[in-house]
Amino acid sequence: MTQSFRLPAGGIVDRSRRFAFEFDGTHYEGHPGDTLASALLANGVHFVARSFKYHRPRGIHGAGSEEPNALVQLSRGARTEPNVRATTAELFDGLVAASQNRWPSLAVDVGALSGALSRFLPAGFYYKTFMWPPTPKAWLRYEHFVRAAAGMGRAASESDPDRYEHHHAHCDVLVIGGGPAGLAAARAAAAKGARVVVCDEGPWWGGSLLGDDATIDGGRAAEWIAAVVQWLAAQPDVTLLARSTAFGCYDGNLVGILERITDHLPAPPAHLPRQRLWKIRAHVIVLASGAHERSIAYANNDLPGTLLAGAAATYVKRYGVRPGTRAVVFTNNDSAYATALALRAADVAIAAIVDARPESQLIGTLPQRARALGLPIVAESAITGAHGGKRVEAVDIAPLAGGAARRLDCDLVCVSGGWNPAVQLFSQARGTLRYDDALAAFVPESSRLPIQPVGAANGRFGLAAALSDGHAEGVAAAGGTAAAESVIAAPRTDVERTGTVRVLWGVPARNRGDKRFVDLQDDVTAADIALAAREGYTSVEHLKRYTTLGMGPDQGKTSNMVGLALLAELTGRSIPDVGTTTFRPPYTPVTLGAFPGRECGAHVEPTRYSAMHDWHLEHGARFVNAGLWKRPHSYPRPGESPEDAANREAKNVRTNVGVVDVSTLGKIELQGKDAAEFLNRVYINRWDTLAVGRCRYGVMLREDGIVLDDGTTSRLAATHYLMTTTTANAVAVMQHLERLLQVDWPDLEVRVASVTEQWAAAAVSGPRARDVLVRLVDIDVSNAAFPFLAVAECRVRAAAGAIPARLFRMSYSGELAYEIHVPADSGRAMWDAVIAAGEPFGLMPYGTEAMSTLRIEKGHVVIGPEADGRTTADDLGMSKLVSPAKWCIGKPLLDRPALKTADRWQLVGLTAQDGAPMPRAAKVVADPDRALPNPMQGHVTSWCWSPNRDAWIALALVANGRARHGETLWAVSPLANARVRVKVGPPCFIDPDGERLRA
Repeated sequence: MTQSFRLPAGGIVDRSRRFAFEFDGTHYEGHPGDTLASALLANGVHFVARSFKYHRPRGIHGAGSEEPNALVQLSRGARTEPNVRATTAELFDGLVAASQNRWPSLAVDVGALSGALSRFLPAGFYYKTFMWPPTPKAWLRYEHFVRAAAGMGRAASESDPDRYEHHHAHCDVLVIGGGPAGLAAARAAAAKGARVVVCDEGPWWGGSLLGDDATIDGGRAAEWIAAVVQWLAAQPDVTLLARSTAFGCYDGNLVGILERITDHLPAPPAHLPRQRLWKIRAHVIVLASGAHERSIAYANNDLPGTLLAGAAATYVKRYGVRPGTRAVVFTNNDSAYATALALRAADVAIAAIVDARPESQLIGTLPQRARALGLPIVAESAITGAHGGKRVEAVDIAPLAGGAARRLDCDLVCVSGGWNPAVQLFSQARGTLRYDDALAAFVPESSRLPIQPVGAANGRFGLAAALSDGHAEGVAAAGGTAAAESVIAAPRTDVERTGTVRVLWGVPARNRGDKRFVDLQDDVTAADIALAAREGYTSVEHLKRYTTLGMGPDQGKTSNMVGLALLAELTGRSIPDVGTTTFRPPYTPVTLGAFPGRECGAHVEPTRYSAMHDWHLEHGARFVNAGLWKRPHSYPRPGESPEDAANREAKNVRTNVGVVDVSTLGKIELQGKDAAEFLNRVYINRWDTLAVGRCRYGVMLREDGIVLDDGTTSRLAATHYLMTTTTANAVAVMQHLERLLQVDWPDLEVRVASVTEQWAAAAVSGPRARDVLVRLVDIDVSNAAFPFLAVAECRVRAAAGAIPARLFRMSYSGELAYEIHVPADSGRAMWDAVIAAGEPFGLMPYGTEAMSTLRIEKGHVVIGPEADGRTTADDLGMSKLVSPAKWCIGKPLLDRPALKTADRWQLVGLTAQDGAPMPRAAKVVADPDRALPNPMQGHVTSWCWSPNRDAWIALALVANGRARHGETLWAVSPLANARVRVKVGPPCFIDPDGERLRA
């Protein structure tokens, strides 16, 4: 398709080269230097989107990050990205984009029917609707449709193929913004020897000067920009960051900057990251972020072909594009006259310049130039409404004082309701604002903060003010780092006379039902704001959330000021009294991948493997991550699912014998004459009474009495102990012990050492476990010689010779079980020996899933699900372990009244009734049909299908659970829309008296 609206000359685009791109399946052409928006306009495409709420036709409205309408889905596959502003997406050859929030197509959108129902969808309608019938199930009927309507674009369903980087930097002066004020500040600061970083969100330096015919220091603005950028690039202490958006100001003058490195390339080079997140700490920040133009609310002011006046000028001057053929310019200030002059120079007919100000105020340089060219100016008037469907076709204008309206045909409306300094970053840095009546905008208030706005960001508009303001602040910012007395002279330009601004936030609608949009992105109208005010939402923060004003990706850059001013009018308050909402990072959306950077996937921290890992691989194990460890989940046979494999393995442990790799458990050796005393202080139970050659289960608490970890500790010699911890908590427990010895009790003679990776370990469990051990080790393992909770040294009979080992008789499964620990380099040989010794007895390896099933059946708790950081030993049924004869960490706070109330959630077992599966992550309630709010009785912590009970079972924490055995409750999951009757009982489902493990 030809670029019928491309000017033959002008702008920064490279007309010698062509880029092919696609939008909604149609192929177009553009040039290097275009954005997607400018290229679409060059091809005559204005209608590019549907609005969020009413699905009204929307067109390109701005020219930068303030764009509220033209949000597109960019690219396909793994690199697809939703909600990309077409105004900031750089064009490249092969770019593919699609419109969003429509079905089945942009031209024919079924969602547009919501426009006919708009009177039923006012502000906050979702708080007032979906309330009938008054039953808990009512919302479930509506939820599907509400969720389907939510959102605009679609996130990628594949893994992100790109990588991201972080970079830290320090500088004396950080200049945010590469326009005239920013470049002047950077040049002045660098000339005084300061270390300077300059960033700008665009790919080109110059900001508002790009394509402009202004003069600086007697030459063209473009020449001045090129000279300054070239000079800055040559300075060793200056860093230039194009395509880099400062998105947040944080404590300590920390600024987050997102640099887009390959987003503008068709095929990202493999050696480059997609984006880089800069974290810069600056001594002084110079904020040259410019200003955002605002619109004026009039009837149907959202039609495609309605642009902000400054944006229309940008498309003409910067991109060489005529955004229309016949324009009406509507304004209350002088800046829009520059747009009218630029349009006239681009052969766009000017139907009228509709100015809200009286003739007596049209005294500025630009209005005088427009009048000299004969452009029709209609003073003290306003647009009262626009007409058209998928493109504006005409507007009605009328005197503001009242009178008949007349219609003007046009295909382009350029609106300027004034300018708001871009104060977002200044406010994030705790800067305060004041309302400037002359500008009808909030501007930064003078402060001693190390962030100083300049130029338009400081409410000083015009090129001359920007240059002088930027230069002066650059000199001041570098004042403490001057390396020379000389300073580059301030740049000079002609000063243009400007007129005043007439405050005009909206024009009353003349027809009932006409919509005057304030926030184009979220379809917030003037009527919505009036409704919010009537209903009492007169705080700006309440207004924002009730109407969604400024809550879209644009964060209200063009709409917030208008909305706040209308609220002020409606409530009879001044605009300063109404105030502004809180500005929070990010200034513009930031890719999620940029925050973790390279810290994702298998990176930096090593993956940990047990000595038997290769065997697991060779025998078809499916693996899961346990912290940094890879552990076998199960060993599926051909055609068998992992879940069926785990059930088979768990069944075999109960009936025959199984072996599991437990090398990942934390192992900590303690030695010293005070080791027993140290353990007494750490654990809730006693350790000085433990005999050599015996093990004991222990629980340790945090200082607040909450369970920290559990495990067994064995006494290997009089002053030598071996502690085992959970896999996930091994590091935390080691740090806990070291802190206690170094900080709290340095007088204790105890040394601790982590030996987790020095030992390989296997647990042999099941009724035939002793038969296996008789063939495997060289000591007597009879019940009399080696009872439950015994430990001894032995040798494992392996094919390559005897392996020295430690043998423990302890059980996690609830069956007769032994743990064998050998030096890690002998782990594979030990494992092979176990497999060989167990073959006659039906031994099978089992993984973590079967191990979890076995421990749930036995009622053993796990740190995380049951000991979740809120539970005490009593909650978990372990109060008898707390020794009354000694003190330990956390014990004093166990007597707090809140930890002893009758309604504490206590560990119980649940058995599903009626054969229904246990819902995942279910909540426990007495009656699932009770009207909301339905009080929770507890929640399910762990659940499984028990092949040994032939039922779905679970462990749960239930209010006063130990007193409710035999009671029937319900396990419900609203997210999964599932519920099941459950019977409450003891947490131990298998062998409650422990006869099997002591056999």
